[in-house]
This record gives sequence, C-alpha cells and structure tokens, in this order.
Amino acid sequence: MSEKSTPEQTPFDGAFRRRMELFVAEFDKNTRHSADARNRQNMNSRKFNELSHKARLYVSHFIQVLNFCIARGEMKPQIREFYGLDIDDSKVPSLQSDADLLYWGEKVINGEQERINKGGNRIYNPTIALVKVNYENYKQAYTFQKGLQGNATRLSGEVASFRQEADDIILELWNSIEAFYAEREPDEEKRRALCEEYGIAYVFRRGELKRIADKKEAKRITLELPFNKE
Repeated sequence: MSEKSTPEQTPFDGAFRRRMELFVAEFDKNTRHSADARNRQNMNSRKFNELSHKARLYVSHFIQVLNFCIARGEMKPQIREFYGLDIDDSKVPSLQSDADLLYWGEKVINGEQERINKGGNRIYNPTIALVKVNYENYKQAYTFQKGLQGNATRLSGEVASFRQEADDIILELWNSIEAFYAEREPDEEKRRALCEEYGIAYVFRRGELKRIADKKEAKRITLELPFNKE
C-alpha cells in the first residue's frame, strides 16, 4: 500500500517502514529455514519408519525362535539370562518404543554373542548376523532422525522468538494507521474501509453491527425528512 502512495498519503513514516522491511526479511528467512527443516524431517520419517519396523521384526522373531527352541527342549530356560530375559517368561518384551527397541536389540545381540562364545549352538532363521545388520541400520537412522528433529525444534524456537516483536510492530502499525485516518476522515464507515485496505482486521462486538446499522438508518431517515429537502 505504501508503494502506491506518496509519503504524505502514507499513515506511517519512512523510518518505521524500514524497520518493518528489515524485520520481515529476517522473519521470512527464519520461517523458510524452519519449514525446510520440518520437510527434511518428514521426508526422512518414511525411511526411518521402514527401518524401525524391520528391526522390530528381526529382534522379535529372534526372541520367538529362542523360546521355540526352549519349548522343544533343545535349549534350557536358563539361557534366557544371556539376553536379560526372565527365565520363566516366554513372552516377547515390548518393542513399541524406540527406547525399548534400542534396549532389547543390544541385549539380544550381545547375549547371543556371549552364549556362542561359551560354546552354545547358533540360532538360525533369523541368524544373529541378520538381526545385527537390521538393528544397526535402524540405530543409525534413529540417530540421524533425532538430529533432524532437534534441528527442526531449534529452528522452530527461533521463529517463535520473533513473535513478540511481530505483535509489537503490528500493534504500532495499526494504531498509526487508525490515528492517521481519524484526523482525515470523519465518516466512521469510510475510515474503517481505508484502514482495512492496510490490513487491519475489525472484529465487531456483540450488538455492534446492529448499532452501526441503526445509525445508518437514522441518518437515511433524517435525510428523507421534508424539511431536509429543497
């Protein structure tokens, strides 16, 4: 709007306009960086979810096969201790959260290696090598995804730090616009329309629209009275 008006017609001075321009440029830059970070996080989420799903399957299946070996009498229940499992519990522990998967993935891989080192027979289908490959892929993806999340959160916080200054500028701007037209336009409706061109959003209180309509109607009736006509 100020670009279409002369300085005398603009409801704020050049110094305030420069302040707004500098702020908007900085705010826009930070907003775009924040949006880019969120997009990178969201784009990587699909790959991360696929790797975490696969790692859960391998860890879960390995524990199930271990329990099948015990149920068939091929191994003693005591071997569960290698994996941090309860000797008498044949249930697969919860792997729903990342913390659970990271914890039990390490337990299963280290436990199987320790058991084999002490002369135990290898478990197949899946082998611990396959479990480890899929777990390590997931672990790397988890670290990368957490980094993306942290970056997105940091940049979002930087954008939020601009909010108060933005609110202060908008308030000062709107007050300046309203004061400018209050001195130049006596008609309330026209004055409001001029302010709205600069982006001021008016929200009418309950009953205020009726008051404005009643006022306009009273003015119309007054103009139509016989003694107001030539």
